[in-house]
Amino acid sequence: MTSPMPPLRSGQINDAGILVTTIASSPTAPLSPPPQTTGSPTPTPLAEAILDTLVHRIGKDAQAARPHDWLAATILTIRNDIIERWMTSTKAAHAAGAKRVYYLSLEFLIGRLLRDAIANLDRTGEVTEALASLGVELAALEEIEPDAALGNGGLGRLAACFMESLASLDLPAYGYGIRYVNGMFRQRIDDGWQVELPENWLSHGNPWEFERRESAYFIGFGGEVVGHEDGSIHWKPAEALEALAVDTPVVGWRGKRVNTLRLWTARAFDPIRLDAFNAGDHIGALAGQARAESLVRVLYPSDSSAAGQELRLRQEYFFSSASIQDIVRRHVQYFGDIRTLAEKAAIQLNDTHPAVSVAELMRLLTDHHDLGFEEAWGITKATFGYTNHTLLPEALESWPLPLFERLLPRHMQIVYAINAKLLREARAVAGMDDRAIAAISLIDEGGERRVRMANLAFAGAHSVNGVAALHTDLMKQTVFADFHRLYPTRINNKTNGITPRRWLQECNPGLTALIREAIGDGFLDDLTRLTDLRPFAGDAGFRERFMAVKRSNKVALAAHLRESMGLRVDPDALFDVQIKRIHEYKRQLLNIVETVALYDQIRSHPERDWTPRVKLFAGKAASSYHNAKLIIKLANDVARRVNADPSVGGLLRIAFVPNYNVSLAEKIVPAADLSEQISTAGMEASGTGNMKFALNGALTIGTLDGANVEIRDHVGADDIVIFGMTADEVADRRASGYEPRSVIEGSPELRQAVNAISSGVFSPDDHGRYAGLMDGLYAHDWFMVAADFDAYASAQREIDRRWADKDGWAASAIRNVAGVGWFSSDRTIAEYARDIWGVM
Repeated sequence: MTSPMPPLRSGQINDAGILVTTIASSPTAPLSPPPQTTGSPTPTPLAEAILDTLVHRIGKDAQAARPHDWLAATILTIRNDIIERWMTSTKAAHAAGAKRVYYLSLEFLIGRLLRDAIANLDRTGEVTEALASLGVELAALEEIEPDAALGNGGLGRLAACFMESLASLDLPAYGYGIRYVNGMFRQRIDDGWQVELPENWLSHGNPWEFERRESAYFIGFGGEVVGHEDGSIHWKPAEALEALAVDTPVVGWRGKRVNTLRLWTARAFDPIRLDAFNAGDHIGALAGQARAESLVRVLYPSDSSAAGQELRLRQEYFFSSASIQDIVRRHVQYFGDIRTLAEKAAIQLNDTHPAVSVAELMRLLTDHHDLGFEEAWGITKATFGYTNHTLLPEALESWPLPLFERLLPRHMQIVYAINAKLLREARAVAGMDDRAIAAISLIDEGGERRVRMANLAFAGAHSVNGVAALHTDLMKQTVFADFHRLYPTRINNKTNGITPRRWLQECNPGLTALIREAIGDGFLDDLTRLTDLRPFAGDAGFRERFMAVKRSNKVALAAHLRESMGLRVDPDALFDVQIKRIHEYKRQLLNIVETVALYDQIRSHPERDWTPRVKLFAGKAASSYHNAKLIIKLANDVARRVNADPSVGGLLRIAFVPNYNVSLAEKIVPAADLSEQISTAGMEASGTGNMKFALNGALTIGTLDGANVEIRDHVGADDIVIFGMTADEVADRRASGYEPRSVIEGSPELRQAVNAISSGVFSPDDHGRYAGLMDGLYAHDWFMVAADFDAYASAQREIDRRWADKDGWAASAIRNVAGVGWFSSDRTIAEYARDIWGVM
């Protein structure tokens, strides 16, 4: 008889390869039964309802229930209230004949939903009390709820914030995306390297979702297009599968509306070919189902191969076609006349991923509803809006024309027809030359012919918006300059925002309570009321309480880092944080190189009064992005060397925190003192992390990029630390023949840090590991790491000086909170609703 395995401690790896990150009870260990003493609290009606659900829906009694059973019972019980409100919201929209907003996004990074739902229903206290009466802690249940693996970065988190604000503003809306089984990936760090593992968030089901069997649609690929004598056209796909809707309710603030997030899953019409199976081809018999399931397995499959490119295009058409078919079906069902579609539906494309929707709607209108091309095109443009999120050429999607035509032959015809109309209009109306015509064409003729999805989205929308003032101006000057000349009123700005419910009230209850005590509850419904907090920056007592809240959050994060990583950090040190997708333009490398320089200065000059710092990094690198993954390894190699060096005396600690997601951000953001927003100017569309940190009382160190410009305007230039070149200066320097080698050689700190990294000081097991990465700085330095280094290092020393003035730092942090109420996603959505969608 074998002895039972001892329980795993935090920081150990279990048999499934999962890092144990909490010392709380595991989801499979029974909770202690409710105390039976005379003083035990009497179960509330909600507690009794949860117990009833536990017995009749989960099949457990209180004595046998495990934490995951209590979590499911709690969600299912609270869900009953949500369902009632959901049905009421839907019926009211139908009865009013309301225009609906349809938000199409390849990502929805919604995070955990239990805390969000009960907070928006204003039932947190009630649920806490009910569970406590049963001997269960709500916070413990919240920690074991998995994050929905439906996104990766700012694009998906923005979509989640927007969906919550749409419901909070009582606007009827659907979100449309893909129900990813494994998401992007779960990140594990092995010996400093990123390892990608499947994110099995659905392995035990999802109590928040509802399968809608009646909402299933035919999705075709390939085949041929057949013309008939009557002029009609019929696409005969060679391959077909079914898109099936799965709905998740989205609860608005104070529960005033519950909207729908509709995600698509895929299945083959014939899940198993019995003839092949019975003939012995047991694997081949399931090929159709496997091919369908591949569409919903992974977010952003690598497109470094032809097969990867094809899978991405299939994914994008799959969810776009299902969504557009669903929107058209709903409109015809409730309003009858397809010609009124734009009056009752506003479709917003979140970046270029759903841009094929333009061609899909044209196909449905012309081929299935018998509208002429001109009429269909007018309806299409009036219905669609397009949000651009990037000026990076590689992120403006395009597809090889042969691939697009092979998979979507009818859509290729429609793209050509749209392009012909567009180019004739450009030549006749605007008198554009051949260069301008080539720039706006939907077909890129430079080299391999490709279909430009951003151009298709721009041409097919009545509104095209950027997501920060600077970004929108650059759109007009760069990637869409010729489109802007052709359609001078189409581009507009809608600066991004974040939902204050999740990013203040829920993740930072201590600060929320302090603000309520100071200025009342008005900011809970209108975040701009935070401006009332500004005078409190001069109140010594308030500053002390404000910093006490911050320290409490830092203590909690320090405990998490100790439990999950075995790393001890001082909560009284400055917490310097850069958490975001790992990409060279976001310049984690600049941060790491400056950290190496700081490390060297601390060792060389121990007599100086250095500011104790905890440098925190987190984020995922795309699986095929070599340099980004190398930057993660460098961060971990530097951390390993610095954290083990007694000569720095605890003045510098570094951690790369693995598997960055919404729940991890909810721990880190409230604890941050310094927010790193240091992208190369002109490359970050907006950013939303910058808003989250400032809302939670962190000072920003950053370039004049994205929404940093507007944050500076709202919080005040004295309460943000700006460094480096502007977007115009970056462009001018590139154009004038930038020579990074001379810059590096002219900066002693930079040169020494680069040489140390390049020579293998931080990689003794492989001295040449970072030689190529550092050679890239010498050779071209496209992201201006060297060019901005001295300004960045100087800005960091300015941060040191500010940190030494504790009262001044606290006052500045308070003014940051007071100044960023404008960056609520409620404000952003109200602007979309008024200016683009026509629903307010």
